[in-house]
Amino acid sequence: MYNAMSHPLIRVLHAHDAAAFHAVRLQGLQESPAAFSSSYEEECDHTLAQVGARLAEQEHGVVLGGFIGERLVGVMGIRRDRQRKLAHRALLWGVYVAPEGRQHGIGRALGEAALAFAREKLNARQVVLGVGATNAPALALYEKLGFERFGYEPDYIFLNGEYRDEIHMIHFFAQRNAGG
Repeated sequence: MYNAMSHPLIRVLHAHDAAAFHAVRLQGLQESPAAFSSSYEEECDHTLAQVGARLAEQEHGVVLGGFIGERLVGVMGIRRDRQRKLAHRALLWGVYVAPEGRQHGIGRALGEAALAFAREKLNARQVVLGVGATNAPALALYEKLGFERFGYEPDYIFLNGEYRDEIHMIHFFAQRNAGG
């Protein structure tokens, strides 16, 4: 028997997914404000046209969605740097999995799809990300996906009267050269 929970659907989100993406994004900004540099207050008034335009711009990256059945329960962005000298890098951003999508492999499936997209479509050599230093579940997921810690940034964000640190991580697709 097929179990939708054991095989999450992961796909690129498009402009017609704007309402679902916006709802999940706002949920993440409210539930886990320390996980994002943006805030609910900065994004709650974005129109669906603005959100759709953000999803439609796919030359340098995409937003992936993780679904259980027809319901969007997780999102993850991947984009390549636009500057020529940095075009070998991609950035993982905006990661959130709603509570009903956790423990069902959505985060891992999104991460695997993002890495495949970066390697195959963006021709990236490496993928970087930042994660809150106290976010143990996210750190564990990224390490399972092959990311390594390379930096620690104290006082990265200021939220609710306190500063929070961030860990920088990197995933290489190829061996590094002797000069790098």
